[in-house]
Amino acid sequence: MTEALAPKTVLIAGATGYLGRHLTAEYARRGWRVRALVRRDTDLPAELIHAEATRPETLTGCMEGVDLVISALGITRQTDGLTYRDVDYQANVNLLEEALREGVDRFAYIHVLNADRMAHVPLVAAKSGFVERLLASPVASTVIAPSGYFSDMGDFLSMAQAGRAWLFGDGQHRLNPIHGADLATATAEAIAAGRDWLDVGGPEVFTHEALARLAFAALDRPARITRLPDALRRAALRLLPWVTPTRIHGPAQFFLTAMGGDMVGECHGTKRLADHFLTLSANSERMTP
Repeated sequence: MTEALAPKTVLIAGATGYLGRHLTAEYARRGWRVRALVRRDTDLPAELIHAEATRPETLTGCMEGVDLVISALGITRQTDGLTYRDVDYQANVNLLEEALREGVDRFAYIHVLNADRMAHVPLVAAKSGFVERLLASPVASTVIAPSGYFSDMGDFLSMAQAGRAWLFGDGQHRLNPIHGADLATATAEAIAAGRDWLDVGGPEVFTHEALARLAFAALDRPARITRLPDALRRAALRLLPWVTPTRIHGPAQFFLTAMGGDMVGECHGTKRLADHFLTLSANSERMTP
């Protein structure tokens, strides 16, 4: 009688973030043994590995027996003094070097779509620097470049709740944001297929104007949209680093740069943004006194 093959093991870095939680759930659903790299205890369906990727000495041994590493590690709104270079580049380099020492079969990394036209943005530059390092390494790799997350689209709903949406230019740039669960599935499928790169987005493509109208529709309010000259967006990009701290202008630089062009990846998934907006709207109403 042939023995059943032992499940493969995946280590997920950035496991407590928006996408990391979906990746953890996706691989657990697929029957993998999941290790989650965390800094503190949390409720994940995984073996928790307590370590800090910015401190390589804490990573020793964490990848023993690991077949696949997926890193969704990066700064979002952290305020602990670390820079994009510290986290999005160097912490991922530390993970890669540990993976190479342990002979991990494949290393997957969550990047960003159209990074080549955003090289001047510090967040993107740090991510791109790591991708160059990953592609030059001997390990098999998969780079996932999402167009944008459903979680980021909450800004359109917030503007609608405030009564007016503000768009740059004619509002006709396009994007297809993707839900975290759909992105986790697309990531797992790309890795299983041995793909080296996937530019990925959700199943629906919207213009910025259509996104704003969708947000107002979720609130059952008439759409009130003001279009601002795109020169204001470009001026803000130049001014923000001089008048705001990094924790503010870093994400804003990325957002404003991404708003200046199309962000459309290969369509994947089934979840609809309209349903996401309706859920957010309902939750907001329940929380309002």
